[in-house]
Amino acid sequence: MLKMEEWLLIRDLYSQGFSISEIARKTGFDRKIVKKYLKLRTLPEPQKRPGRKSKLDPFKPYILEKLKLGDKTINYFLKNINRVV
Repeated sequence: MLKMEEWLLIRDLYSQGFSISEIARKTGFDRKIVKKYLKLRTLPEPQKRPGRKSKLDPFKPYILEKLKLGDKTINYFLKNINRVV
């Protein structure tokens, strides 16, 4: 996805009479990208990606509970999680 400044530069160069190929050469973007973004009236908002599950998700309640009880080391959690698995 292009930044706002890049999108504005493409539009500005096009309004100055530069061809799509010339804009692509000047900016380093592919001709198809230049053409695609010239068709847009506004720059699209970036879409948020869904979060990925963690391997620790099944153990998070256990870890948070133990952290509330006091200061524990990573080795303590590793030992106890390995026992559960």
